[in-house]
Amino acid sequence: MYKNKIAKHIFVPMALAGAIAAASSSAFAEIVLYDQDDTTFSTDGYVNAFYVNSDVDRAGDQFDRRQSRVKMGFLPNYIGFNMSKKIDGLQLGARASFWVTINDSDDNGTGTDIDVRQFYGTAAGEWGEVLIGKDFGLFARSNILLDEMLAGYGQVSDTLGLVDGGGVSFGNIGSGYPYPFPTSQITYRSPVMSGFRAAVGIMDPVDTNDKSALGKAYQKNPRFESELTYQFDVSGVQIYSWLNGAYQTSENTDSSVKNITSKGLGYGVQAKMGGFSVSGSGFNAKGINPFFTNNVGNAVLRDVDSRGYLAQGSYRFGKNRVALSYGKTKDDGNGVVATGANYETRGVAFFHDVNDNLKLVAEYNQFEINGHKGNKLSNEDTDTFAVGAVITW
Repeated sequence: MYKNKIAKHIFVPMALAGAIAAASSSAFAEIVLYDQDDTTFSTDGYVNAFYVNSDVDRAGDQFDRRQSRVKMGFLPNYIGFNMSKKIDGLQLGARASFWVTINDSDDNGTGTDIDVRQFYGTAAGEWGEVLIGKDFGLFARSNILLDEMLAGYGQVSDTLGLVDGGGVSFGNIGSGYPYPFPTSQITYRSPVMSGFRAAVGIMDPVDTNDKSALGKAYQKNPRFESELTYQFDVSGVQIYSWLNGAYQTSENTDSSVKNITSKGLGYGVQAKMGGFSVSGSGFNAKGINPFFTNNVGNAVLRDVDSRGYLAQGSYRFGKNRVALSYGKTKDDGNGVVATGANYETRGVAFFHDVNDNLKLVAEYNQFEINGHKGNKLSNEDTDTFAVGAVITW
């Protein structure tokens, strides 16, 4: 079943190396291992663990339970390596990051997995930057990178196999935005011009139309993704806004299988003033998995809609930060529930910076699934309390 395929891949979501630096640069510092002759080599890392207690209420008494776990949070643990070199008027760079779950398997003993989410090189100059290799996609990228709960825990749907899973929680994935799955790509980014920057890329396409025993799915063209960002100040308020999108077609050699045009649009704005931060984002998509932009698990993606939004606010005082979050995705049938469902996540979190490299986190999260067309068998209410620590370098 599709939900079981999701459970197999729950380690993969939220391997956001550059995201951590972008979202919390004040508490992020790489360690330089080599710096000579215009060449640098450095490392950075992220280690976290949470005590988690989830109260599951699903249709069918056999699922109802209160489950304790010790797991990593929305962001998994990783170690990354970076290279930078100036040569012939170009700034060359590269990054490789290796991500690991801290939970072994009941069935296989030591089941710790290592996954490579980033492995790319860059060439930059006054004209901008070109990235070649594997990195996160552009569609829904800023939606997730600027999530106020990024270093927290988030939702763990039992329907999705996350309560008992060995990997990460889902944060606001599937209840506010889809995950911009890492993929092979060639992407150009313009220089920042008066606060404005554009990124366009071709991505490895994915099968999105129905399967057929008689035919073969194929894509004549790559997937196209882009993102426009604009940052500016107004009367002491720092504003960051973005617009991103994706477009792809998928066909099948079996003429009875329907062609699918997959397209998505993401958007958002974040405003900061003093210790306050307020953000709102959303997306609209057709023929795209509402959880993963690369259609992990090969769900049947019919030509139906999914749309969602995320509203958040936070306040920082001294070494402390309090964040509130509400996200919702309405899916008409692409996801786990064939008849469609609404997925909602509400959360409140407290973050305390012990120092620049150690953060303590406490979070309370409520997750709901409400099936469409009276499908109460898919309904779920799971409340989760999580408390843990994050170490970065």
